[in-house]
Amino acid sequence: MVSDSACITDLPLEVLEHILVISDPIDVASTAQVCRLFRGLVYPVGDDHFWRALYLAQSFDDPRKAVTYLGNRRNDIKWREELQRIIRARTIVNDVTVCRPDERCQVLRTLLDMVMNIPPLPFPESEPTSRNVLWMQNLLQDGAFLDMESHSHEEEQLRARLHTWFGLTDRDALASKRVVSRAYVYSQRNYVSSNSFGPFMRDGSGVVDWVHMQKLAHVFASALVEKDEDEGLGFEICSLSLTFCQAYIPPGLDLNRETDWAGVEGLWRISYCFMDHRELLIYNDLNLPEDEPLDQTIFEDGELQETFSAVDIFFRVINVEQDPDHPTRPKINYVGEMDGNFSIVGYVKLTPDDQIRWHFVAGNGDQPVWWGEAIVMGNIRSQYGVLGAWSTTMHDPQDPIGPFWMQCQHPIED
Repeated sequence: MVSDSACITDLPLEVLEHILVISDPIDVASTAQVCRLFRGLVYPVGDDHFWRALYLAQSFDDPRKAVTYLGNRRNDIKWREELQRIIRARTIVNDVTVCRPDERCQVLRTLLDMVMNIPPLPFPESEPTSRNVLWMQNLLQDGAFLDMESHSHEEEQLRARLHTWFGLTDRDALASKRVVSRAYVYSQRNYVSSNSFGPFMRDGSGVVDWVHMQKLAHVFASALVEKDEDEGLGFEICSLSLTFCQAYIPPGLDLNRETDWAGVEGLWRISYCFMDHRELLIYNDLNLPEDEPLDQTIFEDGELQETFSAVDIFFRVINVEQDPDHPTRPKINYVGEMDGNFSIVGYVKLTPDDQIRWHFVAGNGDQPVWWGEAIVMGNIRSQYGVLGAWSTTMHDPQDPIGPFWMQCQHPIED
């Protein structure tokens, strides 16, 4: 005799598990509270196959194919923990009122982990394929979460780093935001010996200051968009954006054994911009006491225009030096030359906080004039490039300063 009532729990366990796997993780968590049967399916003791299947059913990259920011394969995947963190981060971005004070930094770290642990591209010309990146762009494009006020120095740095990697948001088009970024980038006060005249903390530690990096990224990306629009190229995807953050690692290349682990050798395009020197001097009023803010009016009338230029230079590695703190990522010394006259001498090394730092001095012959400090954007060897600040080797308060961006055009592989 057939029962008059049917219950979902009468279905075979493999069918119930399949239904859960194709459901949203939040619904899965709610279902687990219904009865012991569902709780046993969702939270099996000593078995992570369900959470692996649930993770892989989402619109994310397969972490088993991913590499870390510095190019190492992942071998520590915690399927349940990582998926729960991601879904919680998504919930908070969509409704910040549910965020507990102790979660703020954790959410930012989770979002950064999502784009710092993705599959690499096999060739320089490969099209970006990361599902994590697409998910992140849809989640953060309006810029509301990235513009939230931070409650601690750690949170401020994490939020600025995420914003720097993400690129321009809808809110970054606001004139008031560009005024703030330009005022920061073109202030001589932000380039001192204690931060190596670049985007580093002023305590001399060599740790990256992501607030500074985010301002540089905003100013340069905005100038890049304007340049493309002025030249009639239109604007689809800014080259300085999260789209291009995937690492480029050719098949068979072991970065732990590779001398040029950072992908230095090749033809690079160095793009840079600067404001009129007279206006720069007016803004950086040397007669103004250090404790008084600079007058930002010069950036508010909408008339200020930055000059944008670029040069192509071939870099080659001359030698490496072992770095005791980073045995598999030695310091890379490199040189570059253009037209037989203009030359660059520099190095690439990891910072104390494991960021990839580029430094150089440049000029004609043996007379270096220009100084550059920059940090790799995106993952190792990615097409996102290298972003930083240029100044002069004299570091005189009346000398020019500005942002620059380097992107490899043609890498050289052994």
